[in-house]
Amino acid sequence: MQFTITANYVDVVKEAVYPASITILNRRIHTVERLDETSLDNGLPFILPGFVDAHVHIESSMLVPSEFARLAVVHGTVATISDPHEIANVCGLEGVLFMIENGKQVPFKFHFGAPSCVPATVFETAGATLDIDAVDLLLQRDDIYYLSEVMNYPGVLHGDPGMLGKIAAAKKCGKPVDGHAPGLRGADAIAYAAAGISTDHECFTHAEALDKLHAGMKVIVREGSAARNFDALIGLLQDWPDHMMFCSDDKHPDSLLVGHINQLCARAVAKGIPLFHVLKAACVNPVKHYGMQVGLLQPGDAADFVVVNNLQEFLAMATYIDGELVAEGGHTKIDSVPDAPPINAFNTKPLLAADLRCVGGKDPIPVIIAEDGQLVTGRMDWQAGEQGEEVLPDLQQDILKLVVYNRYNTAKPALAFIKNFGLKQGALASTVAHDSHNIIAVGTNDDALASAINALVANKGGLSATDGMDIKVLPLPVAGLMTQADGFETADAYISLDRFTKEVLGSTLRSPFMTLSFMALLVIPSLKLSDLGLFDGDNFQLIEG
Repeated sequence: MQFTITANYVDVVKEAVYPASITILNRRIHTVERLDETSLDNGLPFILPGFVDAHVHIESSMLVPSEFARLAVVHGTVATISDPHEIANVCGLEGVLFMIENGKQVPFKFHFGAPSCVPATVFETAGATLDIDAVDLLLQRDDIYYLSEVMNYPGVLHGDPGMLGKIAAAKKCGKPVDGHAPGLRGADAIAYAAAGISTDHECFTHAEALDKLHAGMKVIVREGSAARNFDALIGLLQDWPDHMMFCSDDKHPDSLLVGHINQLCARAVAKGIPLFHVLKAACVNPVKHYGMQVGLLQPGDAADFVVVNNLQEFLAMATYIDGELVAEGGHTKIDSVPDAPPINAFNTKPLLAADLRCVGGKDPIPVIIAEDGQLVTGRMDWQAGEQGEEVLPDLQQDILKLVVYNRYNTAKPALAFIKNFGLKQGALASTVAHDSHNIIAVGTNDDALASAINALVANKGGLSATDGMDIKVLPLPVAGLMTQADGFETADAYISLDRFTKEVLGSTLRSPFMTLSFMALLVIPSLKLSDLGLFDGDNFQLIEG
């Protein structure tokens, strides 16, 4: 296979842009010949290395890897650093292997990690456990590239043998260790980095990210469907171009339909960040940090590149991986792969509205305050009524009921109250509930909550929403997290469901289902709900009562 592309060549290594003729031979960059023209005002498009998402949970797209790839290449993405801990929390090692094998069926460069925290904490019920031996075996595989996010940062700081053993296993294999330590600063950040943690994607303030950069860590700027930290952190790229990357972390299919890492490049350039600083973060730094099997458009490299309209918008005109045209003109060239038997872990029964009844006590009730665009939550105390009386949602104050229901065993549902979802009627529910993925639901009344939850029990996973009469369901048969259906059709179905939650139910959040999925994520402060009860993320303990 040999062909030539004439374009304005963006040399990210030498930091130069000039018209050139680029020849691809046997799936690699063969030659780059500079043309006589010296002006870039020549009507030619621009060719640059393909974009890399430096930290993403493919499962959050609700698409299996092969379908994720079909959407991502449309925007010039050629590779990901992918943490499969979502499916690992449900299906264990079998889930990780499912992701690897499905990803290998398409021309896209997935680089999976070995999940470090399965389960994420002991304060919730997960479907599986990956101990030191399992993690060590994964890290010895050539298709596992790193130890994925070490969320148990208290364990690192306090010398937990299990956690330190997994980090040691990664070091033994010469593979980097990803971090996850929201809010960690100062001496604690230095100690966390010194343990061998090389990155963090959880920084949500400029000062926090700067502390971690000074500690020797690389900061990954996250802009996903729920957590959005770009504006707070992007200014650091001006002075730290070799130590920063871009990621989405969690990206729902409607968002992936519109754009990916290319959008962050456009926004960064618009803010005045130098072009090659931006391209280092988007294309180069992840490849070097993780030892990725991805080319950088240099002679001899794998032919992984994107042709874009200009260096302001970064709209992908064509995407190539190993010299193969995988997307052109906004259309994917990757075919769907045949469905494999879905894997899952789901063993619970329908519940009754009466099971969700909440009775007040003498003390005020802690209420979770959801923050749009953030994974962290606030907390308020709510005097909800007299002792022994039933506590009902207060729609005027936008305080709704939150439920987490064990999907792995039939158990009593955990109940709490939450503010800022904005629902005026009905309920929504999901089996995407980080990180253990029990059923999570939020609603205005118990009947609607029970209806939304039971629809997911019937489907063994998915998303649901009801206004009390109609109920809408997006089934996710693969681990209750993903579908093997066409990715573009799934994105359309999700858009319809999302519109229903906003226009009919009244949610005021940018991404209601994504925000809901993080209300059970105990490793992010301050207040969350697991299937075992309300959790204080600041003190890392369940709240009694």
